[in-house]
Amino acid sequence: MRFGLQKLTLLDFPGCVACTVFSKGCNFACPFCHNASLVKGNGELPYEPQDIVEFLKKRTGILDGVCFTGGEPLMCGEVLTLAAEAKQLGYKVKLDTNGSFPERLKEAVDKKLVDYVAMDIKSSQANYAAVCGNDSVLDAVKESVELLKSNVVEFEFRTTVAGSLHTVGDFAAIGQWIGAVKHYFLQPFADSGDILSGDAASYAVSDRFAQDCLAEAKKWIPSAALRGR
Repeated sequence: MRFGLQKLTLLDFPGCVACTVFSKGCNFACPFCHNASLVKGNGELPYEPQDIVEFLKKRTGILDGVCFTGGEPLMCGEVLTLAAEAKQLGYKVKLDTNGSFPERLKEAVDKKLVDYVAMDIKSSQANYAAVCGNDSVLDAVKESVELLKSNVVEFEFRTTVAGSLHTVGDFAAIGQWIGAVKHYFLQPFADSGDILSGDAASYAVSDRFAQDCLAEAKKWIPSAALRGR
């Protein structure tokens, strides 16, 4: 497995000066996905695992953290190996995940390979398959939700709000599902120019719709907030 690397980010890992390591491939097919080329696995990424390790060795004392993202990073067993290397070098580690690999997520948490997990909640349970393009993952996602809610690691849940795929009612259902967690973010769709499928304009979200979704979520999740608006 080869990886992509963003050598500096002030956004991907809250509170850290970090780099971001990208893996390709995903078991979801969210049409609004902003990393379509990674999800499809198109092309070869430039960095071998050892290249990532050597980069991290050179950046100790300069960077604080490493963010692993994708695609879906937990599809790749080498991500946990890289996370272990990063921890040994003194970095904090953040993991972005869709939550469909609860066993690997639990392994990462149990072995203290991650300091922060950002897990996507794609939609309400009733609408999950339609949004994520996979009708066999909901039970696994629910297992990951319960794992994180047991407060084994610092975490956030987040939902990309896509106009034609979500209703305000979805956010009421999400709120009832995940409950009053510490961090839940609604992220209105933003067109990256590299979406997976469909018409980007149909996923656009008005300020009014975003606020209505937020208000509904806040009935169950007082900490809910908009990110990116």
